[in-house]
Amino acid sequence: MSLDLIAIGRACIDLNAVEYNRPMEETMTFSKYVGGSPANIAIGLARLGVKAGFIGKIADDQHGRFIRRYMEEAGVDTAGMTVDTEGRTTGLAFTEIKSPEECSILMYRDEAADLHLRPEEVDEAYIRSAGMLLVSGTGLSRSPSREAVLKAVQLARRNSVKVVFELDYRPYTWASAEETAVYYSLVAGLSDIVIGTRDEFDKLENHTGGSNDDTVRELFRHSPKLIVIKHGVDGSYAYTRSGSVHRGRAYKSQVLKTFGAGDSYAAAFLYALLQEKGLDEALKFGSAAAAIVVSKHSSSDAMPRVSDIEALIALQEAAAADAAPGSGKE
Repeated sequence: MSLDLIAIGRACIDLNAVEYNRPMEETMTFSKYVGGSPANIAIGLARLGVKAGFIGKIADDQHGRFIRRYMEEAGVDTAGMTVDTEGRTTGLAFTEIKSPEECSILMYRDEAADLHLRPEEVDEAYIRSAGMLLVSGTGLSRSPSREAVLKAVQLARRNSVKVVFELDYRPYTWASAEETAVYYSLVAGLSDIVIGTRDEFDKLENHTGGSNDDTVRELFRHSPKLIVIKHGVDGSYAYTRSGSVHRGRAYKSQVLKTFGAGDSYAAAFLYALLQEKGLDEALKFGSAAAAIVVSKHSSSDAMPRVSDIEALIALQEAAAADAAPGSGKE
């Protein structure tokens, strides 16, 4: 295997508000970054030293060329990336940062190039070259991208490549809750690892207020061997098919914005798994990476290095130990 992981799906442009604490209609300046969950995760993994590749379609325009160059310079293999030749454009995401609790995204994704990746543009040999295939939920929202992702999952299973499903739910890309649940359930059932927030698992199940126990019980009837359910400030849980449950704490952060947390969490969590650090350490790495990225202006540019993650974990665990009853420092 020449690659540790290949991500498939969305690569777009994030235009993040430079002016904080004001609504978008009053914001005049933005900074440009590469965006899109699978692209961010691939970049995050490359920054952590993982051999990451990417399958996706970019527009034949200035933004598309920026995406390819940035990802290559970040260390991501782009051999699986194709260029649209039918005049489609790059998806744009304008972000509003009114406060740490009030962040929103204004999307322009009509006829975005990434949603027009075709099944015949997914190469079996390329997928066979990796240990893992990461699938993002947004890639399932429209055809022909939907069929391309399903083909990639089929090829991965045929070649004993582990499938990781990052739910990445974005309501503006789906026609209905029923459609979302159908395709999420299908791909989750074919995956080895499923990662998402509690709200995203509710979308998979097409209801609200679901329980972790019910979710894992149902999914373990199918292919998954590991399920990670995130609960924001209440931490995250990892469930294994053997019955073990692991809980990870959420690390403190000086939050600037909320977006980017899920992508950085997935990248660092998967890095720790690939390094065979164990689930408890993987949960720590995911939470620490998320805490770092929400304190920064960008998502892709802010993806941390291993030393950044280890430093944050060490600092906050030392502070927690000092504050514990009986430490003499509380």
